[in-house]
Amino acid sequence: MLIHPMPDPVAVHLGPVAVHWYGLMYVLAFALFIALGRLRIKQPHIAALGWKNEDLDDMLFYGMLGVVLGGRLGEVLFYRPAFFFANPIEILEVWHGGMSFHGGFLGVMVAMWLWSRKAGRNLMDVYDFIAPMVPLGYAAGRLGNFINAELPGRVVADPSLPWAMMWPDTSYPLLPNPVFLQGLRHPSPLYQMLIDGILVFAILWPYARKARPQLAVGAMYTLLYGCARFFTEYFRTPDWEVNWGGIPITSGQMLSLPMIIGALLILMWSYKRNVVMGATPAARKPA
Repeated sequence: MLIHPMPDPVAVHLGPVAVHWYGLMYVLAFALFIALGRLRIKQPHIAALGWKNEDLDDMLFYGMLGVVLGGRLGEVLFYRPAFFFANPIEILEVWHGGMSFHGGFLGVMVAMWLWSRKAGRNLMDVYDFIAPMVPLGYAAGRLGNFINAELPGRVVADPSLPWAMMWPDTSYPLLPNPVFLQGLRHPSPLYQMLIDGILVFAILWPYARKARPQLAVGAMYTLLYGCARFFTEYFRTPDWEVNWGGIPITSGQMLSLPMIIGALLILMWSYKRNVVMGATPAARKPA
């Protein structure tokens, strides 16, 4: 049995400014995006398309806006609309946590559409370029959730599970006398960090090192994440849940299903079309 370490959510005080761990995890996510992007630009099939470090830096600005605005709006609309509409000031208090991946995903798609129009890039190439840099940033965000003691897991069926954890109830002050939720819990943010983030990256990065048909890399990421998230949702206390034919489906699974189905269809279309990333239709390879 483990006990959640309950670190102070504030990493450091800089005068009157409190720097939160959750915010630092987003800084880490963006730094990882830049570092991996620098490596990706050096891959031969990417370098052949003329990508530059300046493109990456410019794209990051758009991506940051997409992540923050889309992620927060997704949290408001997909998960807790009643709470946020009753407490609208909380929408701005992002340092408390509460960012929807699915909302951020949509926000980044819109941001990259805007950037591609500005840069004169093919939107499908842009999605394929950035997809392998996303999973580790997601993992950093989930670590921030764990530090904030957000997203508690379900009660474990077997209390002897070595990593079963006493989870703090964040509706009460954590110190000096912390209150815990009932029952030992799965540390679900760590599951999602490891599976939805690090494992997806370990599969996607090697796949993306070779030239693939347009949109195949982006679709592969969407498929891998959707499947991983659908699985890890079984260990997380759902924000809300519906019942389909006696089968409970959580909010996260409901939002991941369209990703899985859409990614499969796009992957089949991509390989059938068989146009290499960066190529024009006239450069189509034989199937």
